[in-house]
Amino acid sequence: MALPASSADLTITLREDAAALAGDITDLRHRLHREPEIGLNLPRTQEKVLTALDGLGYEISTGTDTTSVTAVLRGTAGTPASGTQRPVVLLRGDMDALPVQEKTGLDYASEIPGAMHGCGHDLHTAMLVGAATLLSSRRDQLRGDVVLMFQPGEEGFDGAEVMIREGVLDAAGTRPDAAYALHVMSALGESGAFLSRPGAVMSSSDGLVVTVHGAGGHGSAPFAAKDPVTVAAEMVMALQSMVTRQFDVFDPVVISVGMLQAGTKRNVIPETARFEATIRSFSPQAKARLKASIPRLLGAIAEGHGLEATVDYIEEYPLTLNDGSESAFARHAVDELFGPQRYRELANPLAGSEDFSRVLAEVPGAFLFLSAVPEGTDSTEAAYNHSPFAVFDDAVLADGTALYARLALERLASA
Repeated sequence: MALPASSADLTITLREDAAALAGDITDLRHRLHREPEIGLNLPRTQEKVLTALDGLGYEISTGTDTTSVTAVLRGTAGTPASGTQRPVVLLRGDMDALPVQEKTGLDYASEIPGAMHGCGHDLHTAMLVGAATLLSSRRDQLRGDVVLMFQPGEEGFDGAEVMIREGVLDAAGTRPDAAYALHVMSALGESGAFLSRPGAVMSSSDGLVVTVHGAGGHGSAPFAAKDPVTVAAEMVMALQSMVTRQFDVFDPVVISVGMLQAGTKRNVIPETARFEATIRSFSPQAKARLKASIPRLLGAIAEGHGLEATVDYIEEYPLTLNDGSESAFARHAVDELFGPQRYRELANPLAGSEDFSRVLAEVPGAFLFLSAVPEGTDSTEAAYNHSPFAVFDDAVLADGTALYARLALERLASA
């Protein structure tokens, strides 16, 4: 094995080398932060990543339906047994920003009106570029290949699905043995802590769009019309009753109506009423039951009032499931690099959703959070991810970079 003489040696060299890169990683992060891009088309972000990877020895490919970057590094350590393939590890960093007007007042704040790196993807991208540098200088220690997945469109555009369709999981010639991703948090836990858990770590996410079709009329004579507003209101409340009466409290679901639209004037009964909701669940069983139960319930309510309803149940992201073995391996990597005090096991999954779930549905792996609460800030009072006031501490960049690199090095060595 071409790894350093001991795990302690690897720990020291990775941490030292990542710290030496901290200035460059921070500079890249700030440049990305100033020029945030939204969705699947991130040309300026892609250009910055490609420039940073130039000369590091990676096989580079870019997307056709998105400005993704896939970088493959071929390790040179070891020779696989006859008839076996070299192992592969995938590391993901998402690159896109949010349609949010930044209000942080940072000296490197967004210069693009209405766009902000409010979820920390600029940190993810910079850390993965840093890891690319660390791994490139250690090709002779890699007993397999590394795929770096620089992904656009995580924020609601399902960029992971696009990259999977375009072949990211086969970029090295064989599917990865394991996949890992980090996600910074501006208001979760003590700064510098890595947080995760085996099994479900983030919820699944579905969408609901409902249109109630009635018959318009004068507000003074509702009996001469078919009022869709009262029916839509009944549906909204019935969804909440369904949650508490049909689903196990220990396998929760969350339904939140975020948009309700109807009418043009207070004394006019409209033709239609429309609402949209987000649906979160934490098991495949609950997700399947929701898909079957919600259209049945809402259709029955409409029919009971003599109206009709169009119910569109939109399946979005699956549950983000950490493989038990890979989750334990990632925890071990944190312990070895930084000590066991830096890892926190989440008691429960988070109710947000992630398209890295697409990768974990195909490849065993682990998704970890990294607390980036600014120094001197109480995490219970800090602005949360997606807030226009969300601030992420640059001090975590070197540690995230080192962990990405160690996950690849050790996982390939153990394959």
